[in-house]
Amino acid sequence: MWDFFLCLLPSLLLVLVTILRRWNWISRLTDSTVKQLGRCMWIMACRLLKLPCFPVSESIEECQAEVRLICKPTALASHLKKHCYSLAQPPLARWPQSDPHLQIITNLMWPTKEGAELQGGVRFTRDNLLLKDGGIVALDWAVSLTDQQGQAKRDHHPGGRFLGLHTSNPAIVVIIPNALGRVTPHLLRLCYQTLQQGFYPVVFHRRGHGGCPLTTPHYQEFGNTSDLVQAIAYLRSHHPSSILLAVSEGSGSGLLLSYLGECGSSSYLTAAACISPVFHGQLWFEYELPWLYHWIALIYRKFQINRYATALSSVMDVAKILQCNSLRDMEELMFCALKQLDQRMSDSVDNVGKDSSRTSAKPDWVSYWERNEPLRDADEVAVPVLCLCSQDDPLLPPLSTVPEALFHNSPYFLLAVTEQGGHCGFKHQDGHGGTTSWSHSVVLEYFRVVADFFRVEEKKGFRDVIAHCGSQCLRHSTSAVPSRKRATMLRKERPILGSRRRQISTPSDAFTFEEEQEDFTWNRSYTR
Repeated sequence: MWDFFLCLLPSLLLVLVTILRRWNWISRLTDSTVKQLGRCMWIMACRLLKLPCFPVSESIEECQAEVRLICKPTALASHLKKHCYSLAQPPLARWPQSDPHLQIITNLMWPTKEGAELQGGVRFTRDNLLLKDGGIVALDWAVSLTDQQGQAKRDHHPGGRFLGLHTSNPAIVVIIPNALGRVTPHLLRLCYQTLQQGFYPVVFHRRGHGGCPLTTPHYQEFGNTSDLVQAIAYLRSHHPSSILLAVSEGSGSGLLLSYLGECGSSSYLTAAACISPVFHGQLWFEYELPWLYHWIALIYRKFQINRYATALSSVMDVAKILQCNSLRDMEELMFCALKQLDQRMSDSVDNVGKDSSRTSAKPDWVSYWERNEPLRDADEVAVPVLCLCSQDDPLLPPLSTVPEALFHNSPYFLLAVTEQGGHCGFKHQDGHGGTTSWSHSVVLEYFRVVADFFRVEEKKGFRDVIAHCGSQCLRHSTSAVPSRKRATMLRKERPILGSRRRQISTPSDAFTFEEEQEDFTWNRSYTR
């Protein structure tokens, strides 16, 4: 009999628990206990793995309900504050969705199929672009959605077509992956949402990344923009009626910011955005990342090098690179050791004296970052750039290293800082119990608002030209009028204002007015 009772004991306990959970207070108590127990176990696991722990909000109401926007007070910034509603709604999510480490696991580390045609509910088609030096970069076009409901929303969404300005062609969004070139779930969801809202997304893969073949015995440096310049010129020539936009993921911002600085007003982009950007490349490589993430990135990088070990062995010491214990050492051996060898050979051939030997003694690691820092030409940027950063990002240096002076002085740089979001996460809890990406919504809405602002500015500039031409014609026509009548007409002429007023925002969110310089205009003069 006791054996029979023991056999039924698990079933009886399950029935008892089911009956007790019908009472609301017992159900809430059980859920709270399980959640607290899971949180304690997760914190213990993070401490054992030596991962940084961040404060956790018990509920959405405890989160900081604001986004700190750092920018120069301009007409564009005022227009964004008024019309970009997503910036006023920060990413709010409960634990565990709000945990930065869980967001990194689900958004960046979760396995995906490299170079596959169908990923994340998006169907891709690839164009291999042959470059001037014989290298190849890949352009993965997101052409359709496998989800019928998402495809139906895309057909009726005006988003990308609204940005056509002078045509119904959808806007093209160039998506730049991180510096490792891995196609992450975060990037696939960005392609999905971009395509769903009527845009035309295309993923740019560097040579040797994302399944793109490496036809030249060298990789692209961290901030070398030569390949991206040719790719964007190709898009411009084949889609002249569509405006071009760009968004980068994580360390991929080093390439995008470098491109915007080098091209300046000759850039074909209308607007750009950087999600969890790297502002200082050298500092990021020298910064001590959590060992788990650093080890995973190091292993992934070594797999990339080992794939083309035979071709790369002619220009670099592959065996030594595969034995490196840090990303910094790998970057230095891949790009600085070769430069150092070429420098020694040129010094021996030219047979210059002590002055040249002092020049060659300059550390190659320092000279490498002089030509690859993302913000080396930040003063030349002539395209609005929105940067999204989070205070609990474990993969970036502290926010104290962010160059806030750049955002206060440049009219083209805007920085949005949130309390939670992790690295390329920014999970936001919707009203249906699920989560969405706050950063994706902000970026796409930002593109629409900026395009609307430029459309208004273009109309203003056109009206100013018409008014100026009309005043010139009026002055020429009055030359044939008698002097007495002409003097009367000249006295009635209105004075021309030397400056125009613009609306700016103050820390108290009250809007004031300040004089804007006469020589500044948001309409760029293309000098290419």
